[in-house]
Amino acid sequence: MAFKIRAATKEDCKEIFRMITELAVFEKMPDQVKISHEELESSGFCENPLFGCLVAEVPEEHKSKEGFTVVGYGLYFYTYSTWRGRALHLEDLYVMPEFRGRGIGISILSKVAEVAKKMQCARLQLSVLNWNTPSRDFYAAKGAQDLTAAEGWHLIRFDGQSLDNLANDAPKD
Repeated sequence: MAFKIRAATKEDCKEIFRMITELAVFEKMPDQVKISHEELESSGFCENPLFGCLVAEVPEEHKSKEGFTVVGYGLYFYTYSTWRGRALHLEDLYVMPEFRGRGIGISILSKVAEVAKKMQCARLQLSVLNWNTPSRDFYAAKGAQDLTAAEGWHLIRFDGQSLDNLANDAPKD
């Protein structure tokens, strides 16, 4: 099946948001999506964008059952390692179920890696839920290391009230 991977545009944000919600359902966390397509537009397509995104698009004759031609995405942002320098974090890699197994996912991943190399990033990193064995196996087959097992790193998060409390404890100027 023909498809192309291209940089997302502001006009793609409704489709990206649709797939973000599909991914959240797959990850069994649909209630966790708190953004809108408008926030994607303002955060990703502004003077200093907070993320980059690639989309997979199929020709009109191969559109989904629901009529969609944008069938996958990879959303990423830059981070910095004090040990290695520039890094790229792949926040989401998603392909609609009916389009999986056709090389779209690996094409998105490879294009994100190409972006990382072009921007002189030392590494590409991402997180995968522990129960998502197919994705963990997919990344491992491409050479990814599981740092949880290999190095014992834990992902730590502050949000909601814990983030508020921490910020409120900041020294006053």
